[in-house]
Amino acid sequence: MESSISHERPERPERDAAARPGTGKAPSGRPGRPSLPQLRAFLAVAEHLHFRDAAAAISMSQPALSGAVSALEDSLGIQLFERTTRRVLLSPAGERLAVRARRVLDAVGDFMEEAEAARAPFTGVLRLGVIPTVAPYLLPTVLRLVHDTYPDLDLQVHEERTSSLLDGLTQGRLDLLLLAVPVGAPGVTEIPLFDEDFLLVTPCDHELAGRTDIPRTALRDLDLLLLDEGHCLRDQALDICREAGRTSGVPVTTSAAGLSTLVQLVGGGLGVTLLPRTAVRVEAARSDRLATGCFATPPPSRRIALAMRSGAARQGEFEEFADALREALTALPVRIVR
Repeated sequence: MESSISHERPERPERDAAARPGTGKAPSGRPGRPSLPQLRAFLAVAEHLHFRDAAAAISMSQPALSGAVSALEDSLGIQLFERTTRRVLLSPAGERLAVRARRVLDAVGDFMEEAEAARAPFTGVLRLGVIPTVAPYLLPTVLRLVHDTYPDLDLQVHEERTSSLLDGLTQGRLDLLLLAVPVGAPGVTEIPLFDEDFLLVTPCDHELAGRTDIPRTALRDLDLLLLDEGHCLRDQALDICREAGRTSGVPVTTSAAGLSTLVQLVGGGLGVTLLPRTAVRVEAARSDRLATGCFATPPPSRRIALAMRSGAARQGEFEEFADALREALTALPVRIVR
């Protein structure tokens, strides 16, 4: 009789990728996708090996929990538990799948925690890229600001040259850049922070040492030392020389990988160099054979800014960070751009 009724049941139309209502079974005998409540119910029973205790542990009624486990077994076409009147045991398949279920639910928990952090500003990871001619002089201020004002922000700093930073930004490896602008890169939005002047760093016995009114035209004939190719500061120095009327270029007989080496070369009498004002206090103090001179008004300068991907999801957060950073930078010898 039961067999006869079974054969006479009308077939439900199959849906290509959907489970059948109420059973979770997919068409063509394929296992259906389990729901998160089913996985939680299954894992609770797997851990407690008792339906009543499992239901209490996840605040679910025992009938609902039993139904969720049965639906999962029907959906997968696998018996997960061996049930007797006295005990509940995991089947061999249930033991293997319980491990997977725990990983799935842990991953979902991590996902929700990350989403919660994303909803709150200044939380989670911020990957900040900084150029080498800025990092040593501004990072103390940046790190102090983050520590005091944004304690839940996980700041990760990457010091790289401009071209590498821009690649990292466009590829999503970095979130925000601190560098000299303009960079002229499509899809990048700049948030100006400040302008800073360049000073001339010379040996102590140089004729321009200590002067406060050096004409830019003096750069036409000076033995100027430069950073290696790839540093934006090198390009800025060459631009300043061209604007001063230097037409023969700068003969490169000696160059340096960083500003610290560059000023040591100056102290050794190999030439002079241009140094951004934020770097002077640190770098010019490395030798008692160094002196600085200021250019006549208007002096050559550069602009430092934050840069982000245009339309970045955290744009409002980055703009607020820029406002706070401007206030923190007022103690430095710069002109804040608001």
